[in-house]
Amino acid sequence: MKTIEKLVSASQCRRAAQIFIIGSIIAVLIPPLIMVWIAASIFAYASVAHHPDMRVREYQRWAGYRFYGLAGTLVVVLNFSGAMKDWVGGGVNLLLAVWALSLLVVVPLGIRDLIRIRRENWRDMWVEVPVHE
Repeated sequence: MKTIEKLVSASQCRRAAQIFIIGSIIAVLIPPLIMVWIAASIFAYASVAHHPDMRVREYQRWAGYRFYGLAGTLVVVLNFSGAMKDWVGGGVNLLLAVWALSLLVVVPLGIRDLIRIRRENWRDMWVEVPVHE
């Protein structure tokens, strides 16, 4: 099988590392977007899952842990909010508590990662891509 070399620029690597984090922060800050971002994030995550730069995958992995942890918590809270509403004073208060927790986890750690990504020394990479004849 023939292969060709393809350039993956430093700016492409940096953008790939940032996209999931930025989307997660926006979705958490604007709660109606969380459901949309859950669907879109699957494509964002899959597009970077096998990136040739390991640092891109590492940033993506930790951002995924944070966001999908939030999504899983929301599933539990929304499914059992009827039984749990007496504990926190109502289903709306429970939802607000989970949202506040997500603001404390996803946003600050996402901003920290964006700062770290900006400070990284990204370099152009040449990768071999198979060519189908």
